[in-house]
Amino acid sequence: MSTAKKLFGSLRPNTMNRENYPAYTRSVEEQYLQMLLTNTMSNTFYADQQELLEESAGLHQEMAHSNPDFMAKALVYARSEGFMRLQPLFGLAVLSGIRPDLFALIFLKIVRIPSDLFDFLTILKGLGRGEGGRAVKRQIGRFLSMTTEYWAMKYNGRGRGYSLGDAIATAHPKPADLKQQALFRYLRGHEANLGLLPQVEALEKLKLSSSEEESIGWIERGKLPYEAVTGAIKPTRAIWEALLHQMPTFALLRHLNTLQRAGVLDQQENMEYAISRLTDAASLKKAKILPFRFVTAFRQVEHAEIRDALREAVDLTFDNLPELSGRTAIFLDISGSMTGQYLEIGAVFALALYKKTNGNSLFWLFDTQVEDAKPSRRDSILSQAERIRARGGTDTGAPVRKLLKEGQKVDQIIIITDEQQNSGSPFYRELERYRAKMGRDVKAFIVDISPYRSAMVPSQDPNTFYIYGWSDSVLSFIAQAQQGYGAMTQRVSSMELGQEKDKQDMVEE
Repeated sequence: MSTAKKLFGSLRPNTMNRENYPAYTRSVEEQYLQMLLTNTMSNTFYADQQELLEESAGLHQEMAHSNPDFMAKALVYARSEGFMRLQPLFGLAVLSGIRPDLFALIFLKIVRIPSDLFDFLTILKGLGRGEGGRAVKRQIGRFLSMTTEYWAMKYNGRGRGYSLGDAIATAHPKPADLKQQALFRYLRGHEANLGLLPQVEALEKLKLSSSEEESIGWIERGKLPYEAVTGAIKPTRAIWEALLHQMPTFALLRHLNTLQRAGVLDQQENMEYAISRLTDAASLKKAKILPFRFVTAFRQVEHAEIRDALREAVDLTFDNLPELSGRTAIFLDISGSMTGQYLEIGAVFALALYKKTNGNSLFWLFDTQVEDAKPSRRDSILSQAERIRARGGTDTGAPVRKLLKEGQKVDQIIIITDEQQNSGSPFYRELERYRAKMGRDVKAFIVDISPYRSAMVPSQDPNTFYIYGWSDSVLSFIAQAQQGYGAMTQRVSSMELGQEKDKQDMVEE
């Protein structure tokens, strides 16, 4: 193939998007990374669960055979940086049967908590692999060697189809000491010395308690996690109050609505405690909570003080990220296909981006028309995001045309979209026109928050960067790319997997 063919052969659209509008095909590595970071296997505007499952299964198989090294790195990146679970676990199960060496290297980087293990085993069985063989059992055994009383109480139910007891029966790990031997026996349902397991003993006493006061006593004495308590008894308001002070930050966020319904937040002391937890910057950073979790909670709760705390929490989540230099144009797709979580996520990111430019940016909304979002640097991200609504069709070229018509000079364009254009002039055509008049070095960042595999821009364009997914690492990547950092696929390719440690920091999600 000639050099000219390689460089320019696919600068014209060579596929169609879901709206049958001309689009571009990107490399299988980019398609794979996009799928890992955006495909939660839930229904989207254009595709149902089964279709997304079949597409992802095909991509996992293709990557495992064509570029397993990149696959392994991408799985780790999606789990650790993108905070995704199900697709990395799916990919890990596929990789286990094709490259057991890479599988062993990354297992503990993907399977981080027992619910990960249960889903992995479910996927493995669904693929017709049974228990996976010796290589898989060896890694499961390594994981189970880290089992704690906390895990035993939280994860030994059968809500996910498997329990820790099932996993122990599968891998037959050798206990390291008498306490672990007692723990394994307990998890298998055998008689065990609970004197060696004070938390487990407190849970078993809780199940037999005859009064609210006695129940609270065992909860506090054993520092029992809310999952164990709610699985053992039906909590009263007083018991929810006791649990409030033992919930991790993410659990508190998820249960705000439950706490509200139980009347727990009606007490000023409880309200103030919840607010202090939700606005603790260090705790928020450690919890690695995705922005849309705050949006969901914000939509559900009614207490004005809690809603204010959630507004503050989202702003704090982005506070520690790098600021963006240069003048920036931020375009948010508000077309009908963005309805729901896509727009909720997109609006939060767009407003966070705007704040990170210190006001040195434009923030426009577009469907087939373009309007100024009139953002505020002082108003909270959640309050402003709540006012943005979906409507109409999609013309991704419209905001760039307006930019050129008004003679607005920017250093970078950031567009947040699901890329499903169905009218108007293509984004890339308008981008090239803009660059021809305003500067060839204008960078474009396309933040694609959908799992659809077509693209708006050919992969040969050196000044256009594709970003897949919705974690706060998006902002970090844009800031790095401004300084010449490579594309997202290059970032993944350059990762060092290293040697897996026996112990690791387990993040509850």
